[in-house]
Amino acid sequence: MLCGIDEAGRGPLAGPLVVAGAIIKESITGLNDSKVLSEKKRELLFDKIKENCDYHIVFVDAQTIDEKGLSVCLKNSITEIMQTLNKKANEFLMDGNTSFGIQTLQHKIKADATVQEVSAASILAKVSRDRYMCEIAGKYPNYNFEKHKGYGTKAHVEKIKLFGRCELHRKSFKLKALDEVNQGTLF
Repeated sequence: MLCGIDEAGRGPLAGPLVVAGAIIKESITGLNDSKVLSEKKRELLFDKIKENCDYHIVFVDAQTIDEKGLSVCLKNSITEIMQTLNKKANEFLMDGNTSFGIQTLQHKIKADATVQEVSAASILAKVSRDRYMCEIAGKYPNYNFEKHKGYGTKAHVEKIKLFGRCELHRKSFKLKALDEVNQGTLF
């Protein structure tokens, strides 16, 4: 059995990294890369995936990302998924171009659009992260997390300029718009 693995939240300025693994037990119609599906379609598929798959979802908070770095957090999350689902899967496939040094992990670019198990994992990760950002938004009303989900939109950057960062923000992610990035010098 194949376990597909994908993540959501690698690049946002705020919120968790979410990594999911999915093993399909019963066929699910309509799976695709979560980024090309509408929010409504993702939400409908989310429940079908949970009903018809063995799965595991890992959340990594902003503080851990800042402390350990994104690559270590991804590797640790993938390892947790593999250890949790290893009795049900004999192959693990990650969307992308790296196996993060994990010998038994295969990888494939665009697997989230071409391999059903990875598509399912993509949807689990995206919907789980989006729901979390909407739920937590009320605790941080100044940032409108329910609208941009922590990604670096112009509106979000403006809110950071006004209110600074909150505990959900990744402090290690530097912004040119806030003059946090060293532009370097020309010789």
